[in-house]
Amino acid sequence: MIRAEGLDKSYTSGGRPLPVLRGIDLEIPAEAFVAIVGPSGSGKTTLLGLLAGLDEPTSGRVWLDGEDIFSLTEDGRADFRSRNVGFVFQTFHLLPTLTALENVLVPLELRGEAKGARERAVALLERVGLGERLDHFPPQLSGGEQQRVALARAFANQPKILFADEPTGNLDQETGAGIVEILEELNRDAQTTLVLVTHDLSLAERAHRIVSLAGGAMSSDRPGARPESVGAGR
Repeated sequence: MIRAEGLDKSYTSGGRPLPVLRGIDLEIPAEAFVAIVGPSGSGKTTLLGLLAGLDEPTSGRVWLDGEDIFSLTEDGRADFRSRNVGFVFQTFHLLPTLTALENVLVPLELRGEAKGARERAVALLERVGLGERLDHFPPQLSGGEQQRVALARAFANQPKILFADEPTGNLDQETGAGIVEILEELNRDAQTTLVLVTHDLSLAERAHRIVSLAGGAMSSDRPGARPESVGAGR
């Protein structure tokens, strides 16, 4: 489902190249749950952005579901993501002037999917335990509730791939554990490929596989504690 070859990413600082990622080769099969870990500055979020096509590498290639995403234009990548990819971030990125229901409807409306959109959005919010909070605005919701809205929104377009960047980073341990359980349940039922960046090793251990970064390079690649799902490999 995801394949990266020779990914390098450098920025320019003081007129000199500053390497952030070096020679990343990675294959992730369909329906796998992979956690990317590493110390601050190791390149975790940069790698996630490259795999999702949100940023372009200095060199290297990425295929998502067989599509060479960097052969597409920027608009082409955006269209591909809208049809195939979901995102969950540490900061919830909800629109404060829209209700929980309206926030979940946004990706469906952007795709022009009117038929059944409201019913799907309501069902997802009920699934994450917010059936009684459909008309509440983000400032009226707790951090855990806002992240649950974000999860429902991420699954609204039935993505083949879900990228999650520190989804429990702004939550207390108990609330974060509940979010992870919902994320795993939604991911399993939707048969989505999940790539998660986290500094929380206890969360990473729940994955099928753990990829560790250090100094912009892969330092290890090992199985996690969670059994593989049907159809997924390491």
